[in-house]
Amino acid sequence: MLFFLGTSKENDYFYLPTANAQHTLTFNILKSMINILLSHILTKTELSSEELKTISDSFIEIPVKKREFLLKPGKVSQYEYFIAKGCIRSFVIDEKGNEHNNRFGIEESWIGDILSYYNQTPASYHIQALEDSVVFAIKLDQMNLLMDTMPAFEHYSRIKFQYGVLSLQLRLTEKLSLSAEKRFLEFIKRYPHLEQRIPQKHIASYLGITPEFLSLLRKKTFNK
Repeated sequence: MLFFLGTSKENDYFYLPTANAQHTLTFNILKSMINILLSHILTKTELSSEELKTISDSFIEIPVKKREFLLKPGKVSQYEYFIAKGCIRSFVIDEKGNEHNNRFGIEESWIGDILSYYNQTPASYHIQALEDSVVFAIKLDQMNLLMDTMPAFEHYSRIKFQYGVLSLQLRLTEKLSLSAEKRFLEFIKRYPHLEQRIPQKHIASYLGITPEFLSLLRKKTFNK
């Protein structure tokens, strides 16, 4: 899910609009990329300065190098991740050693092995950076504390969860009902810039086709 993020070039500050725009808050961009997360949250709810400080203190900023893993199968997921910069994928490996990409996360989106995170059971997914990235990680007890004590954050989390469920159903429906060509067209329509950022083999894996067939689809689509 992508939300508008405004900046002020005059003073290098992020402008953080509240839900009803009755007041504004500013955070110096040079201090931390946490402002990207806070701005993202404020597009869906209104929070006081004290609440923003509490949220900020609940997250850990983690720089992630390209190809570095945040999680591997068998490990219990300790964090859910908000992506402030970069691109990260989640995938599984089948018995034959083939990778199957489940999801790509880019700026202002969340990624993680949700089943492992919320149930504190061994993970099924690999989570790996496709670019040098910066994420903000939150532990389950901190996430629950924010939701239990901060109604506005609980509201934001509910919206985040609803979007995740809707996205999952849409992906499943497209996989079951659309041809490979139509799935590719929907992919580039929904994520017009992502196709240029991700290696073709990973997009092919996400779409459930071979890289060779994806190459044919790209030629057919872009040579029209």
